[in-house]
Amino acid sequence: MSEGDHNRGARHSGSSAHGPYALTGPVARPDPRAVPIRGDLAHVALAGTHFVPHYAVPQPRGVMPGGATLMSEPGERGEEICALLEGDSFEVLDVIGGWAWGCLSLEGPVGYIRTDRLESLG
Repeated sequence: MSEGDHNRGARHSGSSAHGPYALTGPVARPDPRAVPIRGDLAHVALAGTHFVPHYAVPQPRGVMPGGATLMSEPGERGEEICALLEGDSFEVLDVIGGWAWGCLSLEGPVGYIRTDRLESLG
């Protein structure tokens, strides 16, 4: 097969000239409390459906005795999303100044937990 034949075959293979992330217009933002994605980072399982600069493999950690509060943002300004019980598993995707960002599962909820309320991230 000549190079010209090979290129013609690629054009007709059904693949989009734009690749998997075609710029086709505005896309609705996912609910930040339900989908583990931020502007800079997302859960690695979202790599085929959402485009961000970085993807993180979750690091599961257990909630310490006494439980923990999942917040909408790090710090006391955040809104309480839910309470986690001792032993619940939390998937840590990022750590920011004493707060872990992550999710309970790929379907959420998503938020921030104080790192001292989780098993060692060491």
